[in-house]
Amino acid sequence: MKKKVAFYTLGCKLNFSETSTIARSFTGLGYEQVDFEQKADIYVINTCSVTENADKRFRTIVRKAQKLNPQAFLIAVGCYAQLKPEELAAVDGVDLVLGATEKFKITDYLSDLSKNDMGVVHSCEIQEADFYVGSYSLGDRTRAFLKVQDGCDYKCTYCTIPLARGISRSDTLENVLKNAAEIAAQGIREIVLTGVNIGDYGKGEFGNKKHEHTFFELVQALDEVEGVERLRISSIEPNLLRNETISFVANSRTFVPHFHIPLQSGSNAVLRRMKRRYMRELYEERVATVKRTMPHACIGVDVIVGFPGETEEEFLETYRFLNELDISYLHVFTYSERANTEAERMPDPVPMKIRNKRSKMLRGLSVKKRRAFYESQLGTCRTVLFEGENKGGYIHGFTENYVKVKAPWDPALVNTLHRIELTRIDDDGLVRFEFIPESITA
Repeated sequence: MKKKVAFYTLGCKLNFSETSTIARSFTGLGYEQVDFEQKADIYVINTCSVTENADKRFRTIVRKAQKLNPQAFLIAVGCYAQLKPEELAAVDGVDLVLGATEKFKITDYLSDLSKNDMGVVHSCEIQEADFYVGSYSLGDRTRAFLKVQDGCDYKCTYCTIPLARGISRSDTLENVLKNAAEIAAQGIREIVLTGVNIGDYGKGEFGNKKHEHTFFELVQALDEVEGVERLRISSIEPNLLRNETISFVANSRTFVPHFHIPLQSGSNAVLRRMKRRYMRELYEERVATVKRTMPHACIGVDVIVGFPGETEEEFLETYRFLNELDISYLHVFTYSERANTEAERMPDPVPMKIRNKRSKMLRGLSVKKRRAFYESQLGTCRTVLFEGENKGGYIHGFTENYVKVKAPWDPALVNTLHRIELTRIDDDGLVRFEFIPESITA
């Protein structure tokens, strides 16, 4: 009987790409991968430490695995496993904790799968996480997350990622292109580029700080890969999103008009306290450049509310700034104190009640922004990529500029591209459309 292994991923697209790579190392040794809802011999949980919520969810997921099989061997990997290995090892049911450098060697630790009273820890000093392991996800038939970069050299005062993932380092251009071609050969239509700070791509490509290639050169090279139909940039710092990249995407064969650009605050005073590498004026200029070059582009924004010392006026400055910007949606994060960060030691913490109120206000603004963006797209012709899930009798898909559409379920549409005209917004906020005849590009 083949041993069964199941995986659960918390956190970002980067984690999903790494979980997929780890899973392939198991199946390559003859393990059978099953869904996390099924009974397995080994459960691997890829952890996140960006939010307080992700830390708490870990315990819930461990309990879930124990209910499915009390004798299963439980392994924790990922950012939280690097930052607080002893804490995870003490969670009832956890047998093995692997840090940043060990997670890709996970199959080396499987000679003894007997349960332990206390989890065994194998983690490193984060300075040792100076090598690069490429990865990509293939769990979804329609899109894959392709990791091109890892780690971060920035020193944002609220962030633990440099402590969890180490210095900025990149995959070789040759390997990224090889991985992209492999993904395309599987019939996957869309590749999402992911990393911790992908605009910093090139640094560490040859184990040093020298930039042999830039992010712009990466974008240019990927646009030439045979068989790739859509490329999406997951998230890029405003100071690293160059005008040349914006211009190239506007005329690209494969890159779609969708940018996710973290802002974090619309107040320059707060940005300084966060040690971000730009001011709001540069951010405003980047958004204007994207919209001038691609008026139909979708722009997503990350923003943190309740940062230490954030006054009511500073928050309102952020709200007004975002309200006036030509953006499409927000990802709102309520600030939570993270151990060993500069921000944790800052004075004047914002009361949680006020943090939650501010978060609610910005989430409301995000709904308004998304609706306005969708309305601006009605009557236009776009290309939609349909996804593989039947959700309440409907199939969903995304246009190149990230408008979410729906139609009655039809399995023949899964993983196909079609030209459509966006016609109206449904009661649930998703967009309805008409097919443009003979438009299939499948």
